[in-house]
Amino acid sequence: MLLRITRLLKLEGVLAKHHVGLLERECGKHRNVSGLVLDLSGVPLVDRSGIEALRRLHAGGVLIRGCSAVVACILEAEGVEVDRSPAVR
Repeated sequence: MLLRITRLLKLEGVLAKHHVGLLERECGKHRNVSGLVLDLSGVPLVDRSGIEALRRLHAGGVLIRGCSAVVACILEAEGVEVDRSPAVR
């Protein structure tokens, strides 16, 4: 049997340019933790700066999940892989 421990950060609200720095700082605090997960179930909209930040975070090993269908489609169209598993509650 496998035990997996992850660090989950749940985002709520619009991920826009003026929030990107906060998101990257918070994720940076967990830079050395494998299994960092961003739950975007509370994010209805992501602007261009947010998409670019999520692309960088994903490239650094962060798992992005819990997106609405619309946000997931936007991110995937921009080359950001999204885990479409249900959001962690």
